[in-house]
Amino acid sequence: MPTDRKIAVILKGYPRLSETFIAQELLGLEKAGHELVLIALRRPTDGKRHPVHDEIRADVHYLPEYLHDEPLRVLKGLVRSLPKPGLWKAFGLFVKDLGRDLTRNRFRRFGQALVLASEWPGDPRWLHAHFIHTPASVTAYASVIAGTPWTCSAHAKDIWTSPDWELSEKLDRARWTVTCTRTGYEHLQSLTSKKARVHLSYHGLDLERFPRFAGEHSSRDGSDEADPVRIVSVGRAVGKKGYDVLLKALSLLPEDLHWRFEHIGAGELTAKLKVLGGELGISDRIAWKGALDQTDVLAHYRTSDIFALACRVTADGDRDGLPNVLVEASSQRLACVSTAISGVPELLVDGENGRVVPSEDAKALALALEQLIRDPEGRRCLGAAAEQRVRAHFDHHSSIDQLTTLFANEWKAA
Repeated sequence: MPTDRKIAVILKGYPRLSETFIAQELLGLEKAGHELVLIALRRPTDGKRHPVHDEIRADVHYLPEYLHDEPLRVLKGLVRSLPKPGLWKAFGLFVKDLGRDLTRNRFRRFGQALVLASEWPGDPRWLHAHFIHTPASVTAYASVIAGTPWTCSAHAKDIWTSPDWELSEKLDRARWTVTCTRTGYEHLQSLTSKKARVHLSYHGLDLERFPRFAGEHSSRDGSDEADPVRIVSVGRAVGKKGYDVLLKALSLLPEDLHWRFEHIGAGELTAKLKVLGGELGISDRIAWKGALDQTDVLAHYRTSDIFALACRVTADGDRDGLPNVLVEASSQRLACVSTAISGVPELLVDGENGRVVPSEDAKALALALEQLIRDPEGRRCLGAAAEQRVRAHFDHHSSIDQLTTLFANEWKAA
């Protein structure tokens, strides 16, 4: 549905290997006829790109990551914004927010909003923030300054680590907000009286990039030392992924089982996890692959026997929503084991299409892994059921259609 409304999409960083679900959505919106311009608060730090990033046509612009790095640009943003009728209203909102959140981060977001509203790359007619924390703060201020409406996609960490007062006010100011898990949806709905503006929209998967696996997963059962069961996990090495729990679970597996674990992803805890693997006496069974692109990840799904992810809620409330990697692995008939956190049970039902164990329970995770290792036929059944659920309910076209309808309804009413 082509429109004359260019959408400026405000992102925390772009491109990011860990946010393929966002890139997939951007490309889907372009294919649906939307014209986009991308505004990122941070330049890329990953050394690689997914193929999908090269297919997105939208121009990419970067705001000052730190105001002191580009003071003249921020000053020009302020001067150019002075004639705008919404500046002082936005400043009032900023002062109110500052009284409840006296941080450098708050100053930074207002300064970035000044630059965004004054430079206005691509002359957009709509703003859409990905993540309801910092990107939505910049978007909300810029929206008031320029008098341009805005909407939001909320995900996981941004929901659960933001104060309720801030979420409530953003939900009331945005024209609408979508989020990708039922737990997040119910939480956001509880924080606003304008409940009809909050929508549940699973990201889904681009099934053309994850076509049906024509081959067969192996019949390894852990009995052959020369051909161990292959366990894989894809995710950043950060607290909420629970890799310390997964390593402990692996160390609890019976000595007669032969397995190999491969981790794909970068992250701040990688060095500590490698040390932990050594302390647990399993480092010789672990391969740390680092960040890989989507093509290589797909290949690992197809040559592995089990996918494992020990999601948890961290002390500051951070958690996953519905990890896209679980959807990806399931699409390839790979048996998955994870934890009962956030949106995971919305995809996996224990014993029906995967294994789901309590979070932080290394013994329960080890038992589930042992059962999967010893039972290749059971793995096939779980994997087949998981693939069927993904292809029936998690096609990303449904999400793109939903977003397109939401935008169309707004523009018809304008």
